[in-house]
Amino acid sequence: MKTYTIQANLSGTRRITVSETNLVTIEKYGLFRHLIDSNGIVDESVLDKLKLNVRSLIASKEEDTKDLLDLCIDVVYHKNMKAFGLQQLIRLYLEWLSQEDDDDETEEGPS
Repeated sequence: MKTYTIQANLSGTRRITVSETNLVTIEKYGLFRHLIDSNGIVDESVLDKLKLNVRSLIASKEEDTKDLLDLCIDVVYHKNMKAFGLQQLIRLYLEWLSQEDDDDETEEGPS
């Protein structure tokens, strides 16, 4: 499984490792859908909203939520995660999604 490193603060002294499994979990549960307000600003309130959404999902699911718990431990509740880190995580997620789309098109071949 592939891993990525995101910058967690503006000065670049703190980093968070994100696995491809974490990105798959974000996609599976649609965690970034409707997360950011129309102003497009990622601040601490957006991070708090994400944390609340994840906790709510874990509490409401009856099946195994190990993937959500791993995402919490590894990324969302990481000691270095702040608004800047979340912004970098969203950027990584969007890049990862576009690579996945490119891979899907390559596998399908030309039309």
